[in-house]
Amino acid sequence: MSITPIANRQGAVQFAIAQASAKTGIDFNYLLGQAQVESGMRPGARAATSSASGLYQFVEQSWLAVVKKHGAEHGLGWAAEAIEPGRGGRMTVSDPATRRAILNLRGDPQYASLMAAEHAADNKTHLEGALGRPATGTDLYMAHFLGLGGARRFLQALQNNPDRSAAAMFPAAAHANRGVFYGADGQPRSVSEIYQRFATKLDKGADVAGGTGRASAVLGLSVGDNEVIAGNGEDQGDALAWARSTLDQLGGRGAAKAGNLLRPTPDNARLAYLMLAQLGGN
Repeated sequence: MSITPIANRQGAVQFAIAQASAKTGIDFNYLLGQAQVESGMRPGARAATSSASGLYQFVEQSWLAVVKKHGAEHGLGWAAEAIEPGRGGRMTVSDPATRRAILNLRGDPQYASLMAAEHAADNKTHLEGALGRPATGTDLYMAHFLGLGGARRFLQALQNNPDRSAAAMFPAAAHANRGVFYGADGQPRSVSEIYQRFATKLDKGADVAGGTGRASAVLGLSVGDNEVIAGNGEDQGDALAWARSTLDQLGGRGAAKAGNLLRPTPDNARLAYLMLAQLGGN
């Protein structure tokens, strides 16, 4: 029996994340940091207290919903067609074997990364419409953690009343995630404290996983009607050159969605393209 070296497995996961970043435009550092925070970059990770599974710890209903919406765009048309919205928006799959096959895709780094990127893009569009400003990587993570509605409430409180107790706002989430909402002394954390803790975790996660730049911060630029997001401290000229080249290559769907997506930092964009070029040459 052969065993795949850990370094090779991690490289395959980073490659899958780079592909998802290049295909969707969602920032590579953010996707990398999120995967590190959620699963320690382990595609087979499973939560002990919920149905969460995979690289990005999708719970079953969230996974079925994002595959229903975006699966056909990434070769999962069979899965998207099998998923049907039921009462109250609950997603169902009539055939048990098909349902298991769809849920098991959470353990595939390629599909997990693509669905995480598409989910982040959807959340980014909604958050920016509600907040009236560009969304940061930490904003997107709050949507992943609290759901879109919860993230809107959290981020509005962060802007208007940053010292407010987050546990008082989200008692159910606080009960399930005591270590997030309360300090070691048992005192509830404020919304600003929780936001900063997540920002730090994302940045550290991206760094541990081999990213460059910050996963939590974004910088807005533009090419025509399209928004370009470079990493914090990155050269804007490089980011704009990358964006123009990317828009030319994407065409069609990619160009149409470009105005709503985060851009990889220049260094990570080069990494993604080098990896994709190497794959195409094999």
